[in-house]
Amino acid sequence: MKWDPSKYVEFGNHRDRPFHDLVARIHADEPRKVVDLGCGPGNLTATLAVRWPDARIVGIDSSAEMLAKAEPQARQFTTVEFEHGDISGWQPDTDTGVVVTNAALQWVPGHREMLHGWLGAMRPGAWFALQVPGNFSSPSHTLMREVADSPRWQSRLGGVLRHDDAVGSPADYLGIMLDAGCQADAWETTYQQVLTGANPILEWVRGTGLRPVLAALSPEEAAEFEDEYSALLREAYPATNHGTVFPFRRIFAVARKNE
Repeated sequence: MKWDPSKYVEFGNHRDRPFHDLVARIHADEPRKVVDLGCGPGNLTATLAVRWPDARIVGIDSSAEMLAKAEPQARQFTTVEFEHGDISGWQPDTDTGVVVTNAALQWVPGHREMLHGWLGAMRPGAWFALQVPGNFSSPSHTLMREVADSPRWQSRLGGVLRHDDAVGSPADYLGIMLDAGCQADAWETTYQQVLTGANPILEWVRGTGLRPVLAALSPEEAAEFEDEYSALLREAYPATNHGTVFPFRRIFAVARKNE
């Protein structure tokens, strides 16, 4: 599944805010190495170089398209580098003092088991911070699945959209972190995002959750699917004089490995 970096960074202020809220809860002073798992286009990874100027900052992503967009960040900050890799195959080394993963683990089946292993391998005093979307039961996603499961699309899209086990609850992540011998904090926030445009919710999901559907269909089929889906979105998220309100729930968890 290919990613479109330019589409992903639309609505940048809304997409960036959870990252900054997450990183604000990390109280590491002088980590030697900071890792951003699922770094995407690298714009947020670069902010970690400002936060920890003496650390080596490593962004890892499986999308060549995203990493091509990220490369200029490495030229701007000499401490920043990017690696092509699958999150599921990553392991912390002894220098890893902070790990950040923002809106990426929902794409990784079995990531809760991996999280326990990552925390177990990290050195005492290291930090791990994650954020995942918690909106799989919101209309934006339930309507997408409803259309995908309809007679017109079921044969093409059956099983394409994960949702039941895509992410855990705040309590799930808290329990994993505590069991791994960490001090931990987990919470959720629903951002009331005001978006503008003719059908801004469709534009939002085109950059993320709709990608598996678009990848499975021809351009003509994708346009037909979007027409059907976008009509339902306009009913579920009516425009107002101020724009279209898009509530978006996010799940956060931060751990510090006990000394």
